[in-house]
Amino acid sequence: MSVLNLYTSAVLTRCLTPCLPSLSDYEEMQTQFSWDDQAIRRIFIRKVYAILMIQLCVTVAIVALFTFCAPVRFYIQTHPLLYMCSYMMFLATYIALNCCGEQIRRQFPWNLVLLALFTLSLACMMGFVSSFYNTKSVVLCLGITALVCMSVTIFSFQTKIDFTSHQGVLFVLTMVMLFCCIILSIVIPFGYVSWLQAIYAVIGAILFTLFLAFDTQLLIGNKRYTMSPEEYVFATLNLYLDIVNLFSFLLSCFGGGRD
Repeated sequence: MSVLNLYTSAVLTRCLTPCLPSLSDYEEMQTQFSWDDQAIRRIFIRKVYAILMIQLCVTVAIVALFTFCAPVRFYIQTHPLLYMCSYMMFLATYIALNCCGEQIRRQFPWNLVLLALFTLSLACMMGFVSSFYNTKSVVLCLGITALVCMSVTIFSFQTKIDFTSHQGVLFVLTMVMLFCCIILSIVIPFGYVSWLQAIYAVIGAILFTLFLAFDTQLLIGNKRYTMSPEEYVFATLNLYLDIVNLFSFLLSCFGGGRD
């Protein structure tokens, strides 16, 4: 039986040898696949940032309308129910886009429709919050957010530091933020503590700056963890949330400039 097995293996090997690619053919195929992956990754990155720019333009327009237009500003401040409606829409679309990957998040055009509703709801929420601050604080925070996002994006694409492998640091900072939030929710009803609010805002700004670098490197494709090119809606959602949260925490740092 051993001789028969040896003979059978030799015959199969002989028959399969002409069908197997040579070493040079394998290297050529691997190079072709690498180029194809890079091309897909570049298209994926361009698509994500194109959608992100539309989201940011819509958000800035709504924030500017709610902040600089006095009649609109007075109307939304006297109708807080609009904020609750926006929050409910934000929560529903966020859960749908995060929890229903195969059913909704990857199906065109429902993924873009939900992403548009998500963007409008969150932009209205940020416009409502910004309306309670003076225009100088809002403009200053918009400028700082733009500079930070541009710097972090360029740094994340150029650096050799792999932010995707430092999830423990992000988890620790998130826990610190959670504890600060719990303490604030207990302390604020008894009185406003400016230094505690400032610490919370600074930690939040640092945390979402790191999250922005983390989510940016998930797009690149040459780090420890990468994101599938099919998840362009999810990638855009994460980057947009990082930028909006960064802006909101920077705005919280200017509590003294509140109207």
